[in-house]
Amino acid sequence: MSMKTAKVFTVTSVKGGVGKTTFATNLAYTFANLNYRTLIIDLDVYSGDVALSLNVDASKNIFSIVDDMNNNRFTFIDDYVTGYAKNIDVLAAPIDPRLGSKINVNYISVLLSKAKFKYQVVIIDTKNMLNDLNLLTYDYSDDIIYLINNSPADLKNLKSMLSIHKDMEQDNYKVVLYNATNNKKLLFSKYDIQSIIKDDINYVIDSSFFTKNIDDYVFDGKILLQDTKFNKRHKKAVQVFEKIANDLLLENKGEEDG
Repeated sequence: MSMKTAKVFTVTSVKGGVGKTTFATNLAYTFANLNYRTLIIDLDVYSGDVALSLNVDASKNIFSIVDDMNNNRFTFIDDYVTGYAKNIDVLAAPIDPRLGSKINVNYISVLLSKAKFKYQVVIIDTKNMLNDLNLLTYDYSDDIIYLINNSPADLKNLKSMLSIHKDMEQDNYKVVLYNATNNKKLLFSKYDIQSIIKDDINYVIDSSFFTKNIDDYVFDGKILLQDTKFNKRHKKAVQVFEKIANDLLLENKGEEDG
């Protein structure tokens, strides 16, 4: 399947600690495994940990590229990304969180436009807040993926956020119930959650995807789905990630053709 420009998928949430980065990196790996050139952009500019999770030693990052654009030093996006694995590059968040406040949001749109011509898929990991940076990112996204877990606060906040999207007549979002970070306290069923948020749950990553030794993967800089043994133990989750990736591509391919 060929695409003229990349499809942009933003992974976000309405509170922290739901597993956004783990989900985003595994989704990126799924796209890469389908042979799509994929870029992971860490737009959690104050506390992003994509580079940390993947053991990526990024000499340049989001601040570098925006600062160079602002001062007419920008050359090519290739000079700012760091290769991680076949078909996966990373554009890291600033190491120093103080630089996050110095990022000119206006240049993010330029950055995303350039990334779309270099890659086939762009996965954006974001901070769980409704700020100017996230709003701009949402506007540039083909789909926004909301990750939630099984907590009452999460569900109430998501209901409010989805109401905002509906008021703005935006329907390019998906909701993923990610029970892998809260596997011992599943208060609500999928049906219950849909009743609470007044919307659909599009995909479920069940609690069996919970990984006790997740820190070992972080120390090794390895994405869960890269591990062949892990894949064999979690075939159901692998299939869900593949379905998400294929659905997003097919949906947006149809829009492009139209």
